[in-house]
Amino acid sequence: MSNNNPDPLHGVTLQKIMEHLVDYYGFDTLGELIKIKCFTTNPSIKSSLTFLRKTEWARKKVEELYIKSLR
Repeated sequence: MSNNNPDPLHGVTLQKIMEHLVDYYGFDTLGELIKIKCFTTNPSIKSSLTFLRKTEWARKKVEELYIKSLR
């Protein structure tokens, strides 16, 4: 099976995206890059996932940052 899908988000869960971003940037830098409270006040992957699943605009920003971090 070859991976010919050009979408870098294909098959990647929101949890995997968050784990990657926290490992890559840390919550301090994430909070500076994307101004949302769940990255700056008592940050955790679980609370971030809860917020991002309910908030489309924030999820889009996180997905865009994830794609940038892959380059």
